Amino acid sequence: QVQLVESGGGLVQAGGSLRLSCAASGSIFSISTMGWYRQVPGKEREYVASITSGGSTNYGDSVKGRFTISRDNAKNTGYLQMNSLKPEDTGVYYCRLTRLNTYWGKGTLVTVSS
Repeated sequence: QVQLVESGGGLVQAGGSLRLSCAASGSIFSISTMGWYRQVPGKEREYVASITSGGSTNYGDSVKGRFTISRDNAKNTGYLQMNSLKPEDTGVYYCRLTRLNTYWGKGTLVTVSS
């Protein structure tokens, strides 16, 4: 059974930075694709970024150049470094792990004030 726990969310002013973490249990982290998604009430969950087991990264258009996804397989942990934050980045950020199945964390709230 895989469990994902996000942390690092909080309140930050526009232009500031936050670093989210996603800690995974189980043994499949290093061979899985890890992704970050975000959601605000009333809207669909939005893709933010992903990183494959080999380290290839991809980003949503709205965060390119501002966010960086990374992973530390030795620690079973993934990260999302968020810089130059904007109010529209506000939302609950979810970690997702995909191998043969898909696993989701419960999310961490990020609030960016203007």
